[in-house]
Amino acid sequence: MRHHDTVARHADASPGDVSPGSHAGTDRGRRNRFVDGFLLTGDMSAPRPTVVAVAALVLLAGCSGLVPGPDSTPEPTAEPTATPAQTATPTPSSTDASYTQTPHTGCQPGAIEADGSCEPVTSDGNADIFAAENLSAITTERTTINGTPGYLARPADNGTYPAVVMIHEWWGLNENIEHMAEVLAGQGYVVFAVDLYDGEIARNASRAADLSGQVRENPDVAVADMSRAVDGLRDMPSTTDKVASLGWCFGGGQSLQLSLSDADLNATVIYYGTLETDESTLRSIDGPVLGVFGSEDEVVGIENVREFDRTLDDLGVEHDVYVYEGASHAFANPSGESFRPNATRDAWTETLRFLDETMRDGAEAG
Repeated sequence: MRHHDTVARHADASPGDVSPGSHAGTDRGRRNRFVDGFLLTGDMSAPRPTVVAVAALVLLAGCSGLVPGPDSTPEPTAEPTATPAQTATPTPSSTDASYTQTPHTGCQPGAIEADGSCEPVTSDGNADIFAAENLSAITTERTTINGTPGYLARPADNGTYPAVVMIHEWWGLNENIEHMAEVLAGQGYVVFAVDLYDGEIARNASRAADLSGQVRENPDVAVADMSRAVDGLRDMPSTTDKVASLGWCFGGGQSLQLSLSDADLNATVIYYGTLETDESTLRSIDGPVLGVFGSEDEVVGIENVREFDRTLDDLGVEHDVYVYEGASHAFANPSGESFRPNATRDAWTETLRFLDETMRDGAEAG
C-alpha cells in the first residue's frame, strides 16, 4: 500500500527544480502524495516510446476558472482565492450517484464578457501543451459500447490492454477530449471517451451549464451509462480485466461518482472535480485514487481537497493527491489565464505513471 505524507509542488517551477525537504529520488510507492506546495520532478519527456505512428500534439480542453457571486459581474483580471466547495450529501445506496457540484460559469479569467458569457474552448483556440511523440499506432472510431455512445481509441497492434473510461468536461465530447483519448491510447490503453450529452457539444457557456445541469439533476442516468461502458470495455477481447476512470472538471466529478457506484473500477483519476468528503460515502470508492488540484481553485476549495485527502487516509484507501500551489481551477486548460504549463505537464506525467503502476502487471509496467 502507498504510504501517505507530503510533497510540495510549485506550479511555476521548471522541470528539475526540487524544493528543500522534498522526496525526490525516493521510491514513489513509499513517498507521500499530498502535494501541498509543489515539486517538479525530473524529466518531462513523453514516456515509453513504442511503434511510431505520428507525433500528436496534446491538447487539453478547458472548463471553468471563476465563480462569480450572485449579484456581481465577473472581473476578468481578478485573482481568485481558494474557498471551500460544496460537499455532496451521501445517499444510503452505493449504486445511486450522490452529486452536488458548485455552480460556475465555465469561463476562464480574461475570457468573460460583461454579461458573464464566454466562448467555449475549441481545438483551434487551444495552445499546444507538449508534443507527444513516439506513440503506438492506434485506431479510432465513434461507436457505442454496451449501449453507451462515445469515442473509442485503442492500440492498433493485436494484444490485450488495460482500459480507461474518459469523461469530458462540461462542453461535451469535443475534439480536445478525443485528442486526449488518442494520446492515452498511444501509451497502450484502450480508451473510451463517453458522451454524456447524446452527441451535443456546447457552443456557449449557457448551453454548457444547461447540459451539465441536466446530468447533475439526473445523476443516476450518467452513472448507469458510464457503468455500462465499464462492463462493455471489460468484455472486449482487446482488453484486460482492468478498467480505470479519468475526467477533468465536470468529468472529474463524474469520475468520482462512477468510482462510488457498483462499477468496480481498478483505479480512479480526478482532475479538479467536485469531491465527496463524507466517510460513509467514500467507503465505496474504488482505489487507488489520483487527485489533481490547484491551491487557488474557487470551484473545488483547498479545504475540501484536504478533507477528501484526510478521509481517504482514515479509510486506508491508496491515493495520491497533488495540489499545485498558485494554480487555479482548470489550470490544465491552455486557453485561459489559469493555464500553468509546467504544472500541466507534470500532472500528465504523474497520471501516466499512476496508471502504469496501477493498471499493468509488474512485467508490463517496467
